[in-house]
Amino acid sequence: MEVLGWLRPARTVPITRWRSVGRWSPTPRSFIVLLVGLYAFGTGEALIVLGGLGVSPWTVLAQGLSMILPVSIGMATFMVSVVVLLLWVPLRERPGLGTIANAVVVAVALQIGVALIPAPGMWFGKLALVLLGIAMIGLGSGLYLTTNLGPGPRDGWMTGLHTRFGWSVGRVRLGIEVSVLTVGWLLGGSVGLGTVLFALLIGPSVAQGLAIAGALGRVAGTERPGTAEDEFPELDA
Repeated sequence: MEVLGWLRPARTVPITRWRSVGRWSPTPRSFIVLLVGLYAFGTGEALIVLGGLGVSPWTVLAQGLSMILPVSIGMATFMVSVVVLLLWVPLRERPGLGTIANAVVVAVALQIGVALIPAPGMWFGKLALVLLGIAMIGLGSGLYLTTNLGPGPRDGWMTGLHTRFGWSVGRVRLGIEVSVLTVGWLLGGSVGLGTVLFALLIGPSVAQGLAIAGALGRVAGTERPGTAEDEFPELDA
């Protein structure tokens, strides 16, 4: 039963023993979990890049925008982040320490991963790297989201929609990634097998990562990880 609890995807963000009391009030434990989660997230992004089978949907969108606007892909990525943050407003999502740390730690982990991890030559090795990267992003998301220190721009949009409408996190993330991928492709962004796999698997991966984080951070005296079930009505995964 313990193993089944770990394997069951989460439908909401679990309450863990490292959860901070506020988005700007980290404890030593919550801050460490935040950094570990974000570093795992960035390393997962690096693995997908090294796989060479296609970038994530958000990068596809940035590529598409850079083809129709007189801006670089870096500026397009920044513009997308600003727009996503503006989408937080009607959802009443608030930034926190994790929102800022997301931009710094993920970028550092991505750069270090690309520089130090060898890229595979065989196609199956590339595929394995992409799948491992998606799994690490899911686990990293599960860890840092349960610190309650604030999500990154894209994850904040996901959790905001989840909170506002009660949709499961897996379905929300899947819907966002598929929508972003479609728009980016229509604008001329490049799409590969890795891109499709990311769009299809990132939702379940994040839901599984939240389940693992909930099991690791189970609140003492409970039979399973605490969840915000009373606050966030759940839907079938």
